[in-house]
Amino acid sequence: MKEIPLLISGGRIIDPSQGADMVGDLLVLEGKIAWLGPGGSAPLQGDCAVISASGMIVCPGFVDLHCHLREPGFEQKETIATGTQAAARGGFTTVCCMANTNPPIDTEAVIEYIKGKTKEEGKVRVLPIACVTKGQRGEELVEMGKLAKYGAVAFSDDGRAVTNSRIMRHALEYSSLFRLPVIVHCEDIALTEGGAMNEGWVATKLGLKGMPAAAEEIMLARDLALAQLTGARLHIAHTSTAGAVELICQAKGKGISVSAEVTPHHLTLTEQRVLGYETDAKVNPPLRTEKDITALIHGLKEGVINAIATDHSPHTIVDKRCEFARAAFGISGLETALGSLLTLVHQDKLDLITLISKLTTEPAQILGTRPPVPYGLGTLQTGAPGDVAVFAPQIDWVVDPKAFASKGKNTPLKGQQLVGKVMATIVEGKIVYQDETIEIKPA
Repeated sequence: MKEIPLLISGGRIIDPSQGADMVGDLLVLEGKIAWLGPGGSAPLQGDCAVISASGMIVCPGFVDLHCHLREPGFEQKETIATGTQAAARGGFTTVCCMANTNPPIDTEAVIEYIKGKTKEEGKVRVLPIACVTKGQRGEELVEMGKLAKYGAVAFSDDGRAVTNSRIMRHALEYSSLFRLPVIVHCEDIALTEGGAMNEGWVATKLGLKGMPAAAEEIMLARDLALAQLTGARLHIAHTSTAGAVELICQAKGKGISVSAEVTPHHLTLTEQRVLGYETDAKVNPPLRTEKDITALIHGLKEGVINAIATDHSPHTIVDKRCEFARAAFGISGLETALGSLLTLVHQDKLDLITLISKLTTEPAQILGTRPPVPYGLGTLQTGAPGDVAVFAPQIDWVVDPKAFASKGKNTPLKGQQLVGKVMATIVEGKIVYQDETIEIKPA
């Protein structure tokens, strides 16, 4: 059956990729962006479904460079079905799934499994990130060429730093042959072993072993030096410290091919959220300080940090409802990302266009256009995939983990009021999520 056109009418259309900021209409036809312009002038022919977006923001669907869908192997925490449903509720139309599954994403078979599951059960586009080393053990490189051929969009041992510098150098050299980035988790584990949160006064007060900012910065400095040596593409996962922002800024000034991401929780929450031994606020890298948040926001504004990524890390209740030192690291963040980030906009700490750019155009640029990444990701230009997010920036709602689509209910935002809510998510012209208040009407 032929899909009828979808008209999103009367919203404020923001597309940083083409400098668009206007109130108007957007037309999606046969899974592609067909037209955008002034209201009432869309070239409609025949039947059309209409979403009235008056008072709402219409932008490219969000692109998440870093999330954990857990499948295969940890389906009690999350599945591709539940994770992509959560992504759709959060306005994300493309998510890149990390490699620390069981088995890990280090063979063609696992990539094929993920692709098959996504086709059968996925709500949004899933792009697999493969391991850097076999089994994430840091001892032997994966067969990067084969994994790239089968659809890996990057390589990462996320959750584990590649501590052997020789192996890391070879990883960068080989990945450059396929023009794919290596995504690094920067942590000197000799400094963080046994640590549970940021090293500072809160850790001291709680009697917990801390994880110093230097642990991130030491490993980051090494990886930047290796990126300069090899000329390869390096992407920094979940940047969390002021010192890391400075190191990345210096590296870009030297012409090193480096990009970086930051998470919503590192932009909005400090180590003080752990007070009371709040295990849902236990994350790696840990929540830092107000000084770090200020530097991270400045890094976004100045282009030092290129993208915002969720690092969505769902866990079971058992993983989190235990003593703090034993609790798993990670926050479930797909469904709260936009609401928490809009706090920065409402507080005049970050402008809306920059925020949208860091969720759409810029992460898409990091991925490039090598298959399976579709041409035109992260934009509303004519002919691009019909991936659209519609959100109401002034609607307030209260975070209720029980209502999450994700299996992971582990959020430190439980009971918090957020202002800004996703109302509809469209992937290749298909509505994969709509708020209960949104109606689809014929033209």
